[in-house]
Amino acid sequence: KIEILKPPSVICKNTVQSMQAGVVYGYIGAVDYIVKKMKLEMIELGEEEPYVVATGGLAKLIADGSETIDKVIPHLTLEGLRIIYEKNK
Repeated sequence: KIEILKPPSVICKNTVQSMQAGVVYGYIGAVDYIVKKMKLEMIELGEEEPYVVATGGLAKLIADGSETIDKVIPHLTLEGLRIIYEKNK
């Protein structure tokens, strides 16, 4: 079990930081790859390029290294639930 932190570099000098690098940079790479593919498909379908919002507890950590995330809104899901609650009370 490791703490999810961004290490100082991709190439690390100890096991824990190396595992952290794999997790953090691996997720950044996965997010960027998927978002780039989705954008390409949307453009091919004649859609506008989307504005990408990251949300959740680790969103800022991933977004800081991402090439594709436009904005971070950490509590977007909770905000959506609040809006639904307000509309239905």
